[in-house]
Parts: sequence; C-alpha cells; structure tokens
Amino acid sequence: MLDQTPLVSIEKLRVEFETGDGVVVGVKDISFSINPGECVCVVGESGSGKSVSSLSLMRLVEFGGGTITNGQLLFDQGNGKVIDLAKQSTPAMRDIRGNQIGMIFQEPMTALNPVFTVGDQLTEGLIVHRGLTKKQARARALEILRQVRIPEPERRMDQYPHELSGGMRQRVVIAIAMACEPRLLICDEPTTALDVTIQAEILALIDRLKREKQIAVLFITHDMAVVAQMADRVVVMYRGDKVEEGPVEEIFENPKQDYTKMLLAAVPRLGEMTGKPAPERMRLMRDGSVSVPEPIIVQDPKPLLTVQNLTTRFNVKGGLLHRTIARVHAVEDVSFTINAGETLSLVGESGCGKSTTGRSILRLVEPESGTVDLGGTDVLALSQSGLRKARRDMQMIFQDPFASLDPHMKLYDQVAEPLENYGIGSRPERKDKIAALFDRVELPRSFMRRYPHEMSGGQRQRIAIARALALNPKLIVADEAVSALDVSVQAQVLNLLMELQQDLGISMLFISHDMAVVERVSHYVGVMYLGRIVELGTRQQVFENPQHSYTRQLMSAVPVADPREKKISEDLNFRPIPSPMHPADYQAPPSVYREVAPGHKVLVDPVTHQ
Repeated sequence: MLDQTPLVSIEKLRVEFETGDGVVVGVKDISFSINPGECVCVVGESGSGKSVSSLSLMRLVEFGGGTITNGQLLFDQGNGKVIDLAKQSTPAMRDIRGNQIGMIFQEPMTALNPVFTVGDQLTEGLIVHRGLTKKQARARALEILRQVRIPEPERRMDQYPHELSGGMRQRVVIAIAMACEPRLLICDEPTTALDVTIQAEILALIDRLKREKQIAVLFITHDMAVVAQMADRVVVMYRGDKVEEGPVEEIFENPKQDYTKMLLAAVPRLGEMTGKPAPERMRLMRDGSVSVPEPIIVQDPKPLLTVQNLTTRFNVKGGLLHRTIARVHAVEDVSFTINAGETLSLVGESGCGKSTTGRSILRLVEPESGTVDLGGTDVLALSQSGLRKARRDMQMIFQDPFASLDPHMKLYDQVAEPLENYGIGSRPERKDKIAALFDRVELPRSFMRRYPHEMSGGQRQRIAIARALALNPKLIVADEAVSALDVSVQAQVLNLLMELQQDLGISMLFISHDMAVVERVSHYVGVMYLGRIVELGTRQQVFENPQHSYTRQLMSAVPVADPREKKISEDLNFRPIPSPMHPADYQAPPSVYREVAPGHKVLVDPVTHQ
C-alpha cells in the first residue's frame, strides 16, 4: 500500500526567464504532488516546461537564468519535517542535492565533468554526503555500476566521460543519481540515449527502487511507451501549463484533451509498417486534415556508398611503459551498401559500434582497414584537403546536440558557418537560405538570435539538423538524430528527413536504437552486436522475418504504449554484457554470412556454425 502523505508537493509554481526578447514564462502556476513509492510521469512536447519543473525542485533553474517568481516546493525530509525548497539557502540545497534528491539529467555529456574520471564523479557524493572512506566509496561505486549494467566496471572507473559511448555515459549519470539512495529521484529523459534492452533493465531497476525503498519518482519523458510502463499517474504539460492529470490507464484509454490525444497518436508503434515494402511518412494532423503519405520508392536505385570490410579498433594502454595491453574491436569486418535516395539503418545496443561505424565512414575516427567508396571516391585514401572537399557531400547529425553546438555562438551563425567555410553564396543569399532552413525544421526565425542554452533539447537537435542540411549533402549520417525529441516533434523531424530524401534524393545512414522509428524510415536494416553486423536485409525481411536470436531479442524488449501490457521485468537477472575488448595479439575471425533469402544475410556463429 502506498503512503498517501505526499513526499513532494509543487503548489502554484511559476518560473520566468529573462531573454533578449523580454520575459519568457517557463512554467505557469502548476501544481501536483508525488507520494513515496509512486512514479509520476510528466509528459509534453519539447519546451512545454517539463524540465523547468524538475530543475526548480533542485533549485538549479536559477543557474540557467530562471527565477522562481511564485509558488511553494514542499519537501518532506522525514521525521515530520516539511521544508519549502524555494526558500532554502545555497548551502542547505547543496546538502539536499544528490543526497535526499537525486537527478538523472537528459544530456550526459553536459552532466558529467570532462576532466574527472567516472570513478571520481561517482565516489564524490558518497564521500561528501555519506561520509564513506575512499575505499568504501569505490566498492559502493563498483556495485552501482554493475546495477546499471556497465560492462567491466573496474576499467570504466578510471576512464573519462569522452571515452564512453552515449548510452554508457547515460548509465554513469543514472549511477551517480542513485548512489546515495535519495528519497526523491528526478529522471529527466533518463533512457533517451539507451537502446531498448538496456532501457528495459534500467526501467526495471528504477521500478524496483521505487517499490522496495519507497522512493518517489518524478519521471520526465516524451516516450509514451515508457510512460505506459512506468507511471502510476501522468501529468500532461503544454507551453508551461498543466492541461491534464490522471491515473495512467485513464490518460491512455480516455484522454480528455485534444493535445493528449495528439501526443498518443504521434507515437510510432512497432508493427505499423508490416506488409509495406518502402518507408512512409507518418500521418500527422495539420489544420484538421490528415496527410496521406506516399511510400519512398527509388526507381532503379544505384549504389552511392559502398563499405567493405570496415574495421576500427582502439588501443588500450596500460602499465608503467604505457604500452598497448589490449584492443577494443569497436567495428569488425562491416560491409554494406547504401543506394542513392535510400536509407540504411544500423540498430543495436549502446557500445555495439553503430556510432563508430558512422564516424569511421566520415573519417572522424580513422579506421584500421577496409574501403569506403562514396560516389566513386575512396574516402579512406583522401588527403586532408581532399577529405575537406568530400565532406560537402557527407554530413553528420550528432547524438548530443548540446555538445555539437558552440555555446558562445548565436544559432544563426552556427547554421551559417558551413556556408561561410565553403564560400557558398553572397551574404543576402546565405541569409535567405538560413531563414528557409529554420522554416524547414519548424523553428521560428526569431530563434536565430538565440544561443544554444536558451533552447530545449529537442529544439537544439533541430538546429543540428538544419546545419547538416546547409551544404545540400548527398549522404547524411544521422546518429540518434531523433532520440532527444518528443514524439510529436520526432514525427515531424522524421517526416522532414523523409521529405528531404524524396525531394533531394539524399541517402541516409540512420543510426538508432529505437526499433519503431527504424521500422518507419528504413529501406534496409543492419543489426549490430559487438562490432559486427549480425543480420542485414530489407526492412521487411529483418522486421517481418528476424532470423538472428539477437534481432528477436531486440524486438521483444521494445516497450508497448499500453499501460495494461506491462513489460517491466520483476526479475533482474539479466544476461551479462560481453566486452568487445580483446588481448592485443587477438586475431578476429572474418564475418561469414548465410543467405536466408536474396539480400537477407545472417552472421554464422564461428563456434556453432549456425
């Protein structure tokens, strides 16, 4: 039975921001409460005020230029002592943050300190708040890293954030938030950067903490399937207002507001594309009418990008002489082709080598061997000046928009920079082109004068997409390009990318862990595991007839947007995650495939030969 005394009560909270264009109200007089052992999900579009509410509870909103102008933030510290967080001093808040209230931030690269190791950042709170010795704190930190499913935690403790994949970094942020076992856990898009299998495990872990330790959970997300799995109650926000609140079943089965109905309609669901041979834009309601999308079919497709036997490995140094003691086989013997105007998606778990494959193709990391042919040009053989020229034809949309944008530059200048670098157009022509790009990614032209920190996560990602489109590239490598976007904006951006593909004949390498999104956008799909493609075929072949056990496992881990179909596992005995690290002298066997159907290949296990 849940304790019915609220642990947190937000009452008539109002937060304002001073901007160059005047005062912007981030949150308008919202109220809701959370009980111990209860999970309240706050949902809404990017910019609706979800994160502002949570940052107000931590009193971090002030560091982003916000001011709490009205309302109370009542927090039960235990022993019947209720305090108003809005009135606490800075030292008092420092003691509460990380100790009684833990927060999992949306963007791990900005939440982690780049100059401290993972171990230093994990043990800091335990030493400060719990009074543990360094040795005790390290032992507890290793235990938490295992709980959040990080492979080789001993090695990760001594690594820096930039050495980890996006999903790994997110798990470190989750571990830091949970280290001191807080009374309230605020989760701001905690599984956005995680693949479905790890997401299922993290959600199960948060759910277990909630039940066993009666932790109150404030869960902020745009993923309605996650809401269905996690929430006891749902608060729907729109432009700083609370528009609807109720039990999760009621919100899903009987939404009262049009906005809530629209949010639920914009969720891509696995299986929607069954029987369809080509990608299709999502049906979005516009001005009361529903657009009927056409399939994206390329007549007589010709190869644009051919990747053969691509291998990228990273050396692991150690010992007194700093020698190479092991190697991480990040990408191992990967081959595929992308036709002009078509999309190949790479899916797989965090750390499987998807992003490294994309970066290797653009030579943002240098591959060890293999060939990358883009429209007849061998990318791996190019000099630096030749590579600079070739990069006009291949652009990347990065996973973490905040890390890929310059915090000191206005958004206009960031989108203009590639045009200026290549000397494209006169100043008025560039201005017109940038204005058109802002229109295309559905951002107001007034945003051109803003800086990245003044934007929500989803808005920043749209700027990154506009910048990638500025040079009219032939190939876009989209690395988790829509993972930070809420469902309605995600649907619009996916439609935008598919529209651009249809209008301009752009090819896409789409890197994602979201199976429902991949099913929607792909012509071809490659499933990656431990640096290798384990299954490759058309989208229909892979989704409607998955042959590899890992592909089937990925499909079964996808959360369902139905609160009555809970998939969160009670049992947390998940399989161990193998490591792609091998001894320095290890000889990797070549990838051998069997053809299940024309074009549908499955990796043969070198041990069982199946």
